[in-house]
Amino acid sequence: MTPVLPEREIFLQPGEFYFGQAPARIRTLLGSCVAITLWHPRLLIGGMCHYMLPRRNRHQHGLSGKYADEAMQLFQQQAHHYGTRMQEYQIKLFGGGNMFLPASYSAYADVALNNITAGHMLLAQYGLTLTAQDLGLTGHRTVIFDLTDGHVWVKHQRLQES
Repeated sequence: MTPVLPEREIFLQPGEFYFGQAPARIRTLLGSCVAITLWHPRLLIGGMCHYMLPRRNRHQHGLSGKYADEAMQLFQQQAHHYGTRMQEYQIKLFGGGNMFLPASYSAYADVALNNITAGHMLLAQYGLTLTAQDLGLTGHRTVIFDLTDGHVWVKHQRLQES
């Protein structure tokens, strides 16, 4: 009889990154930020980032999950660490919700669109195929990613006009 391992629950705050192996569930709450998930179906490993901006304005030491381009470098490092290539993973994108209704639109609303655009551009740059996405519109999303089977559950709460 195979022992059942307890499942770990990991909650990502904005700017955080996690990569590991099953059994684990990774959760996050997204507004204008975007989450990228990578899952390897044979090895049952993968991760999620919760990036806030496409890139940072100045160079600093160390990579951060706050920035889309650096999060992709973190994913690449983890794939290499496990002896895999990023092209072997199922890739999914979530988030990028506009946190302002059209009537109250401001320049800050472009953050969501810039994050979505950065995600798509980085996937193309790395030669990765997107297997699923739930992006844009208004409001926030709760995302739960299960490393055991690669399933991602998304609950999208749109903004309501008063």
